Amino acid sequence: MPRFTLSPRGLLACLITACLAQSVAAADAPVAASAQTAASNAAVLQQLPFSDRTDFESVSRGLIAPFKGQVKDATGKVIWDVQAYDFLLKDQVPDSVNPSLWRLAQLNAHAGLFEVSPKIYQVRGLDVANMTIIEGDDGLIIIDPLTMAETAKAALDLYYRNRPQKPVVAVIYSHTHVDHFGGVRGVIDEADVKAGKVKVFAPAGFMEHVMSENVFAGNAMSRRAQYQFGSLLPRGEKGQVDAGLGKSTPSGGTITLIAPTDLIDKELDTRTIAGLEVEFQLTLGTEAPAEMNLYLPQLRALCMAENATQMMHNILTPRGAQVRDAKAWAQYLDNSLARYGDKSDVLFAQHNWPTWGGERIRTFLADQRDMYAFLNDRTLHLMNQGLTPVEIADAIKKLPGALDQKWYTRGYYGSLSFNVRAVYQRYLGFYDGNPANLNPLPPVDTAKRSVEAMGGGVAVVEKMRAAMTKGDYRWAAQLGNQLLFAEPENGPGRTAQAEALEQLGYQSENATWRNMYLTGAMELRNGVPQHAGSTVSVDMVRAMTPDMFFDFLAIRLDSDKAAGHDLTLNWTFEDQHKDFNLTLRNGVLTHRAGLNPAADASVSLSKATLEQISLKQLDFPTAMQKGLIKVQGDGKKLAQLMGSLDSFSPQFNIVTP
Repeated sequence: MPRFTLSPRGLLACLITACLAQSVAAADAPVAASAQTAASNAAVLQQLPFSDRTDFESVSRGLIAPFKGQVKDATGKVIWDVQAYDFLLKDQVPDSVNPSLWRLAQLNAHAGLFEVSPKIYQVRGLDVANMTIIEGDDGLIIIDPLTMAETAKAALDLYYRNRPQKPVVAVIYSHTHVDHFGGVRGVIDEADVKAGKVKVFAPAGFMEHVMSENVFAGNAMSRRAQYQFGSLLPRGEKGQVDAGLGKSTPSGGTITLIAPTDLIDKELDTRTIAGLEVEFQLTLGTEAPAEMNLYLPQLRALCMAENATQMMHNILTPRGAQVRDAKAWAQYLDNSLARYGDKSDVLFAQHNWPTWGGERIRTFLADQRDMYAFLNDRTLHLMNQGLTPVEIADAIKKLPGALDQKWYTRGYYGSLSFNVRAVYQRYLGFYDGNPANLNPLPPVDTAKRSVEAMGGGVAVVEKMRAAMTKGDYRWAAQLGNQLLFAEPENGPGRTAQAEALEQLGYQSENATWRNMYLTGAMELRNGVPQHAGSTVSVDMVRAMTPDMFFDFLAIRLDSDKAAGHDLTLNWTFEDQHKDFNLTLRNGVLTHRAGLNPAADASVSLSKATLEQISLKQLDFPTAMQKGLIKVQGDGKKLAQLMGSLDSFSPQFNIVTP
């Protein structure tokens, strides 16, 4: 592999537009790395053990067949392109990428079919996650069928081109994140599941958490995920290079879901699947609210799901989710170490590359445990000394002892700064205890007054430029944020802010921080993309129960529009023989099971009709005209409810108001 050196400053990257169709005009292109950024990145080469090549040996170990092509959908549209990352093959590290992140990006660029150990195979690099394939006596077990049906099918096809074509007899969802189940229809047919030919295993609470995360807060999470994964950025030295856990997420494919047939609800649960003994270790509340590791005693192999990857993970993901429990995470890792550490020859996860050898596995698990325990305990230590979240983040510069020099504890996905603030939030919430922060003015009002106090927009831009000249890009970005929330169309301010964010991105070791900085800069230069595509999954909608549908209606309700429209509606789902009554009162929508004899109106329909409406394949008036929805009583009340619902914009502003 090439050694790490830095290129001369000013080397222009070849900007490859992967997911964003519009071209970037030269005047709106990202700037080059500044002298301060180049120096900051050069210093990293002296701070970390770049001479340790163990990971490069591990990532290529067991390669059977590389994957160098593209994955396309049914229309021929490219949704995954491994060659978009060919720029990572260069010998020199560009000034515009942190050398530590460049190293990781090269490692994650290894795509293909790999033998982990006899009977265990992984397809890596066709999605942000890995798909693990275990050869059982009478068929295949697939762990985590990726994000999209198209990438999952491509992964299985790659396996079949190089291994015997045994049927898939079981799928295991290790946890509730979409990159670990969304491609399931690419590897199995639901008819085979219903016929009992294929089993689908998942941790207890799987469906509930999938729906709550991907539907109820889905619009906000999807938008923020564009920033986190850099999905709309061009691939290149001044664009997206990696996402930490993998390259990125596929664009425009088909997210699918088949409900589990078997739920694991015990802390330890052993099943025989395809002739192999599988011990599940339930780890609720770690990297996901419902997650599980698994151990294969006959193969002496331990799968750590996403609980122990080759980097620091998130206690709170930037895209948004419930805060995770770092203390519980550390405890589950210790349980895994104690139970499986002496009887495992290989440890693999559903991201990155495996670890081989008993001693290395035990050290890896112990270090991962210590890392999450430190995040929890050190934050609490400083919290109890009165430090606030930002102060704690500033006080904890690195991990203690030898942990700081381990590649698998680097903050490529999670970060020390973000994680310690998340631990604070878990214990004490978002409020820092300072009464001046009890009731702050909203961002736009604060910004206008701050800009006025600093002498106006021109003066703020001058201060930004002065800070940038000194390489103080964090302060420049804070100033720019105030300016743009006061004057969002300030051209010199937008340009200066974009440049500050770009330099921060270029210096970031954390892949997701880089993506977020650079996405913000791109949107300041070119506007918010309005054609990012729908995130609605047909299977997700079909999996919604009536209760979930009514919960989502309550989320969509605009209480101002609903004011004064008190009403009660009965709903009957004819195909499911289920009845509900909805009450709109005080601008709040609630529901109960059963019918209300005093309801203003009654609505009868099938669950299938509701699904069509939710997917915008049908609207209420058309469904009523076709007789698919029957309304008895005061139909105006139903119209009042429907008129009070909002549709959420998937491309809301982030770096401007």
